[in-house]
Amino acid sequence: MVQELKNHLLKVVIDSHGAELQSIVDLRTNHEFLYQGNTQYWARRSPVLFPLVGSVWNGKFRMDGKEFAMGQHGFARDSEFTVIPDTPDDEAWFALDWNEHTYAIYPRKFRLEIGYKLYETRLTVMWRVKNVDDKDMNFHIGAHPAFNYPDFSPTDAVHGYFLFDKVDLHTQLLKEKGCITEEEQKVELDSEEMLPITATTFDINTIILANQDVRRVSLLDKQRRPYLSVLFNAPVVGMWSPSPEAPFVCIEPWWGRTDRIGFNGDFSEREYVNTIGAGHTFSASYMVIFERL
Repeated sequence: MVQELKNHLLKVVIDSHGAELQSIVDLRTNHEFLYQGNTQYWARRSPVLFPLVGSVWNGKFRMDGKEFAMGQHGFARDSEFTVIPDTPDDEAWFALDWNEHTYAIYPRKFRLEIGYKLYETRLTVMWRVKNVDDKDMNFHIGAHPAFNYPDFSPTDAVHGYFLFDKVDLHTQLLKEKGCITEEEQKVELDSEEMLPITATTFDINTIILANQDVRRVSLLDKQRRPYLSVLFNAPVVGMWSPSPEAPFVCIEPWWGRTDRIGFNGDFSEREYVNTIGAGHTFSASYMVIFERL
């Protein structure tokens, strides 16, 4: 089921499958901000990552003394959510409740609620994870929105620029089986303290900024003009695009992160894990400000 949010500036479309954003359109210019899922590059648009962010080492995690297999980024993005009725006119909410299938691969009872709120040029994405089990619940949750580059051409030397609210940045490095090493690499900014997005920017796969107090990542166009900004208080943020020819880039606030190579501990010992007791709720959100309007 598709839900829409609309004001005099933007129209936002969300699908109940994965509670995933499908479109963010400037109503005055008909410009589409959200990548439309061309399978040539990447079939998704803005999946929610739960209960994993990234990969678990060898595709398996341990909980309650048992071992479970789970693919990258978890199962929420491939699940059908129900629409929560009677929400404010400027909000849309969706819910995923645990079931026999989810419990077999992730042995916790939960309710995941995902909400969207549109105000002027700002879209807020909200998450509520409710532990309805009688045990502590450990999980990751993250965002993966893909934004079209402004005025994209695959032959451009620079597709745009990232501007961060910090300048001394180091990325963690993905290596074997989608997991990270202990090694880090300095993010080389240009003379204007921006990161040009070029054919080689994502040779390392994903830029992963962790424990660096980054709270805002802005995407600027080729002339360094503001296009959009993502604001968050997540401990980790990732930036990714699959190839220099792909017309989009992802800016991903994460409350979690892929495993380190060789990690075989309990889920509760994973880095950036979130833990809530029985009957408790975890809440988080991020905001996208569309500045090219």
